[in-house]
Amino acid sequence: MADEHPHKRSCGVMAEFHRLAEIDSDYRSRLAGIEQDTLRRVARMSVAKLTAVTVPVVVHVIYQRPEHNISDAQVTSQIAVLNDDFAGTNADIANIPAPWKSLATAAKIKFKLATVDPQGQPTNGIVRKGTTVESFPQDNSMKFDSQGGSDAWDTQRYLNIWVCVLGNGLLGYAQFPGGPGATDGVVILNTAFGSGGIAQPPFNLGRTTTHEIGHFLNLRHIWGDTEDCSGSDLVSDTPGQQLPNYGEPTFPHVSCTNGPNGDMFVNYMDYVDDRAMFMFTAGQVARMRATLSGPRKNLVSGAAAIT
Repeated sequence: MADEHPHKRSCGVMAEFHRLAEIDSDYRSRLAGIEQDTLRRVARMSVAKLTAVTVPVVVHVIYQRPEHNISDAQVTSQIAVLNDDFAGTNADIANIPAPWKSLATAAKIKFKLATVDPQGQPTNGIVRKGTTVESFPQDNSMKFDSQGGSDAWDTQRYLNIWVCVLGNGLLGYAQFPGGPGATDGVVILNTAFGSGGIAQPPFNLGRTTTHEIGHFLNLRHIWGDTEDCSGSDLVSDTPGQQLPNYGEPTFPHVSCTNGPNGDMFVNYMDYVDDRAMFMFTAGQVARMRATLSGPRKNLVSGAAAIT
């Protein structure tokens, strides 16, 4: 049922993490090194003094049926959402419960469709590829021409986003820093990408891509991917929580020992519907900006892809 749109958020980042760890014996040690570098960078960072950086983006639209060849407008709507969410200028930020309003922090990360391709030629930053594949599994096949997908542009210079039909109820997944270059980037279900066009509720406000780019920039799920309150998202200013939240929870939702305010379910790194997530914290912003000055520094060190 390739066209069945999920009604419950599902992200494949940890499945991708475990898959890479199985096929690459050095992957965990590279991530551990990146984590130590991140901690050092965060310790000496002043989030309040951060200046804006810009990340060049290429969107690979992979389609078997004409209606899956999403419009330029749907693509640009997603870029607009990212720029609002990562700047803290999203209109629904006003819906953050009062105890957390002061924690909401602008990442000052801008996203712009590339205007120069890897060969130095003009581009609109959108690659369109027809395919015979009805629905892609989570095996990175959508990232290769030879497997019915679209080859990545230089992942040191561009944030690659693949938009396609995904199977198994998956909304998207990302690759943490430290993985192989050929598959680096973010994959998003085409009906959960941007707004308008074929985007469908409750994932039609572009927040799936916000969530997955959070992972791409080294954020973990806010509950720490355990079920017993022992997990950590490696950020000190997000409360611990037992499990992911779904739908549109009512504040407060208490789990573990995080009362009286409970789970920060309005955070982009939880599993709530698009219309219920509104914020990153300063700690999350520090991790993302440490990633852009560390393992992903080449994405912002030059502007050749967007001049």
